[in-house]
Amino acid sequence: MLQTLADRIDRLNDWVGRTTAWLTLAMVLVTFSIVILRYLFDLGWIALQESVSYMHCLVFMLGISWTLKNDGHVRVDIFYQRCHPKKRALLDILGTVFLLIPVSIFIFYTSLDYVANSWEQLESSREAGGLPGVFLLKSLIPLTASLLFLQGISLICRSIIAFNTQEIKGETGWN
Repeated sequence: MLQTLADRIDRLNDWVGRTTAWLTLAMVLVTFSIVILRYLFDLGWIALQESVSYMHCLVFMLGISWTLKNDGHVRVDIFYQRCHPKKRALLDILGTVFLLIPVSIFIFYTSLDYVANSWEQLESSREAGGLPGVFLLKSLIPLTASLLFLQGISLICRSIIAFNTQEIKGETGWN
């Protein structure tokens, strides 16, 4: 059951991350277009420039849980890499339960009023000629917290499995 839950969460975050990763190519192409238009044709549009910022935001906000899934976040590996897998699993459980989950919940709940206010106003860019839909961009905050929370649940499930697997093998492994 834990394995199935973790697999489903991982598939969701993997799909979101892989889909979002394509925006990096779009960012490069749009940025290249902005430079060509500005320096060769003396043309520029605020909306085009803002679109790069929007894509950048999407990549980071939606890619954070995918990065966690792939163990790509920075961690102090000085101690962690020397630990036995059972101790690593315990550290992952504790770190997730006492740090990741509470922070995800905090971000989710504290962002709700901020996002709701933006939706009430149908907030758009402050710049003349800028992109509408700032309210959609701000909606990424609770979505990101939710995806991060789910990935934390997956990490806990996988860590429990890893912890129990070490016990089944008869290893104490607290080095």
